[in-house]
Amino acid sequence: METTMSENQKNVSAFIHLSTFLKYFFPFANFIAPLLIWTFHKNKPFVDDHGKQAINFQLSVLIYTLLIGLICLPFLIVFATDFITLIETIDRNAGEFSINNIQNLSGYILLFGMAIILLLGLFVFELYAVINASIHASRGQVYQYPLSIPFIKTNLKSIKNEHIS
Repeated sequence: METTMSENQKNVSAFIHLSTFLKYFFPFANFIAPLLIWTFHKNKPFVDDHGKQAINFQLSVLIYTLLIGLICLPFLIVFATDFITLIETIDRNAGEFSINNIQNLSGYILLFGMAIILLLGLFVFELYAVINASIHASRGQVYQYPLSIPFIKTNLKSIKNEHIS
């Protein structure tokens, strides 16, 4: 669905989404940069909606990352209690390689492997969603992030209805 708006609004909206990638260079820049850009341009409904969508999605990704950490926490506590025993076993059998050593390490490998797979999946999903949102914004289209929790209410329905006619 194409909308009739200025190139400036399309570019600002796309830049709001792309500015979330600044988190890889500066801590919390994925919140600060889009929030600043959105604040200066929120009097335009199209930019306002994209700003809210970007902030909601970044907050959602933060929540999902924390949930992955909380899911791993009980397993980490269980494995951490056995960590001293594991270190002693590795030191005692420094030159030997046995099945028992592999069994002691398998829990750690499994835990960290699962956490890495979940976080990598979330990272790829975030890349896809942000790039897709930027493309939609640059084309003048309304976009709603998948799996985004609406912390800030958006006017998505009213914006869609304005541009249908």
